[in-house]
Amino acid sequence: MKSVEDLDVFKLAHELALKTYSTTKTFPREETFSLVDQMRRAAASVGMNLMEGAMRLGSREYRQFVGIARVRLEKSVINYFSPEI
Repeated sequence: MKSVEDLDVFKLAHELALKTYSTTKTFPREETFSLVDQMRRAAASVGMNLMEGAMRLGSREYRQFVGIARVRLEKSVINYFSPEI
């Protein structure tokens, strides 16, 4: 298997985290400890879960962490496109 950093999905996850951080800088200050924090943590955890899963010994554990990364990605997308924003 390739290194996790070489996978397109990891590169996209990293790009998502960087864009989330830059986008949320423009959010109102009162959102800093609620929406901004939640969006940043969700976006950053996508890549971190892929990395952690790749470091596990078994494919079952890897699939588990990929699943967690997928949930975090869905959470990030929901935050971006929520009609409340």
